[in-house]
Amino acid sequence: MTDDPVVQSSADVDARATLGPRTRVWHLAQVREDAVLGADCNIGRGAYIGPGVVLGDACKVQNYALVYEPAVVGDGVFIGPAVVFTNDEFPRAANPDGSLKGGDDWHAVGVTVERGASIGARSVCIAPVTIGAWALVAAGAVVTKDVLPHALVAGVPARRIGWVGRTGHPLTADGDGWTCPDSGERYVADGAGIRLAE
Repeated sequence: MTDDPVVQSSADVDARATLGPRTRVWHLAQVREDAVLGADCNIGRGAYIGPGVVLGDACKVQNYALVYEPAVVGDGVFIGPAVVFTNDEFPRAANPDGSLKGGDDWHAVGVTVERGASIGARSVCIAPVTIGAWALVAAGAVVTKDVLPHALVAGVPARRIGWVGRTGHPLTADGDGWTCPDSGERYVADGAGIRLAE
């Protein structure tokens, strides 16, 4: 088995992009200039990876997700179908004088997603926000504020409705902490958030 990336013939991968070993880019996906994708990534049909976007290892970007620059995504992140990461805090197509806006007329801001987090289908992350490690954004949510590690958020705007463990399963309250029903891992309070117990 080869370590070379696999790019389908209908995909559009800029020659200046970097694809890690065993990364796969499927039909009609576009990976723009200076994007850096780690090893073992899977870029689904019709997905868009903007200029200079950074994906860690083992990321899965599902069909028709739009990851606009300057997003930074950690290892093992799941980005569901039709997810959108925005990059403009004050979007306008034209200036007040009617002239079209160009690259010098705005300052791109990015979404940051930390290791192991999952972003559910058709959710929208409004930059600049940070999604903490192992967090879970429910399908259809609109994220307007930072999400704590291990938080489960849902709704419009997204609000925390629980906590999840590293396997993605909701945690169960257990005395002075929480337990993952799947892995048995135990979590304890850590300021406003939680952390894996030592």
